Amino acid sequence: MQDERAPLSRVAIVGLLLGIILATLDGTIVGTALPTIVGDLGGLDHLSWVLTAYLLTTSVATPIWGKIGDLYGRKGAYLSSIAVFLAGSVLCGLAQDMGQLIAFRALQGIGAGGLFVGALSMLGVLMPPAQAGRSQAMIGVMLPAAMIGGPLLGGFLTDQLNWRWVFYVNVPVGIAALLIVGLGIRLRTERIRARVDAFGAALLTAAILALTLLASWAGVTYAWSSPQILLLAAVAAAALALFVRVERRAPEPVIPPRLFGDRNFTAAQLLSFLVGAAMLAATSYLPQYMQFVRGFSSTASGLLLLPLMLGMIGAQLVIGRRVGNGGRYRRYPIIGGALGTAGALALLTVGMDTPTAITSALTFVLGTGLGCVMQPTMLITMNSAAPRDMGAASGTTTLLRTVGGSLGIAVLGSVFTARLGTTLTDRLGTDGQRLTGGHALTPALLGELPAPARDAFRAAVTSGLHGVLLGSAVLCALAFGISWLVRETPLRTTAPARQAPAQESANA
Repeated sequence: MQDERAPLSRVAIVGLLLGIILATLDGTIVGTALPTIVGDLGGLDHLSWVLTAYLLTTSVATPIWGKIGDLYGRKGAYLSSIAVFLAGSVLCGLAQDMGQLIAFRALQGIGAGGLFVGALSMLGVLMPPAQAGRSQAMIGVMLPAAMIGGPLLGGFLTDQLNWRWVFYVNVPVGIAALLIVGLGIRLRTERIRARVDAFGAALLTAAILALTLLASWAGVTYAWSSPQILLLAAVAAAALALFVRVERRAPEPVIPPRLFGDRNFTAAQLLSFLVGAAMLAATSYLPQYMQFVRGFSSTASGLLLLPLMLGMIGAQLVIGRRVGNGGRYRRYPIIGGALGTAGALALLTVGMDTPTAITSALTFVLGTGLGCVMQPTMLITMNSAAPRDMGAASGTTTLLRTVGGSLGIAVLGSVFTARLGTTLTDRLGTDGQRLTGGHALTPALLGELPAPARDAFRAAVTSGLHGVLLGSAVLCALAFGISWLVRETPLRTTAPARQAPAQESANA
């Protein structure tokens, strides 16, 4: 059994990382199976809720799981979240109609909210930040790998077995994580006799729900100026304002305001938000260009983003190793912000006839910049938070990255759609208005249009992508500026769980 005073074994680290694999992979694996699911269960008009329900409950549950771990035991909270996730996965595989699938996806999302934050918080107390760089780098590798591997695995399981195996595949991985962590890690923590701030959790839930729905609907289902979107924005703003007020007075707040008293922690959360927005916006709309303008399949367009993913992975592995060997970390987010800005601006040179190899290669610079920001952000968060707040700190980072990604896709997606429509109208007049938005036009149908319309649409997609890339460049530039606020605070060299074992009494 892994003792908390002994070095954390590789097997124990793998057990913790398996939960992160489940959380990251399940966010992308379902997408390619959705057409088959609809063909089997029906309910095309509720299709988007299969993804939205999961995203909503994951976002809401993340900070709550983190706080539960801080108060009642991180190991128990982590194992419980895996159990909830597996129960939701099995039920999703057994769903008989779209309503059941959406409900079970929501349950699955509740469990998923604790997977990432549970693993991060346990690593945070079992390993000192000075030694956690390599494990954090492995986490950084999983995020981009899931974006590529998830859709490919989902398509393979759907084609070769059945769409239900997209959910059943979680079971053996989850059981392995339960066994390794349950039997292989001994973690003691001081349980705090306090209740989770229910009112604060409710306010945070309302704010996240409003922001997630706003990100999902704005510019797609409803116009940005529509009453529905304005109401969601007002609800989110009011809930957040009241949440901050309540948290300042709560004995055990969900997100302790004291965390933001540390300048490094605050800067790391802003960086997490910005890099989440830039990463998801770029990876969501670059494939649109590859498919509509260059004529590649959805699978091929994903593979063409491999340089971007390799840049992110390589940067995080290198930084994790150097920091683990005693290197400094402040320089990396500064370099990352500069590289990300340069990479996004370099992609503005991409046109309708730019060779695919050049376009794909240019994404490497952007990916490297994003990776240089992502890796230190997690290390700074772990180093800035007190041991008792490790779950809340990890949950805050994960939450802000998720919300940043959702809002980045929504806002920059609106820019994409607006530029798309403007270009089509300028080139085709009233005929172009019928193609505005592009959501009803597939790459296959584009080939059937007359040459002038086809060329106009390709130009419009390119223009829309340029708008997204400009927005990504602004986000990376903001990250560059904020990175200068980070102080080179020495990383802890002793794990919190080993600092005072005599004071730790309750088994988590």
